Amino acid sequence: MGAPGKRRTTLTLPIDSLTQAERIARARKVNLSTVISEALSEGLSLHAATERSQQVLQAYRRAFAGFSDEEISILDGVLLEPESGR
Repeated sequence: MGAPGKRRTTLTLPIDSLTQAERIARARKVNLSTVISEALSEGLSLHAATERSQQVLQAYRRAFAGFSDEEISILDGVLLEPESGR
């Protein structure tokens, strides 16, 4: 059987992505599976980070939903617009 924690599968990839992955594999002197596995892991990590960012933003919006823009700017410690009449 295969190595622990790994499973063989078949993928259909765009030609340009496959060509680029093959080029990277040759340049790094590693097999294609390594390049695709690393690229997939990086992409999944980015996706997870984006999801976490969205969750934090939603929590922030819920926590401060009742505040006005002025109150939010004071909480942030930054006045985003100059006061009129000065």
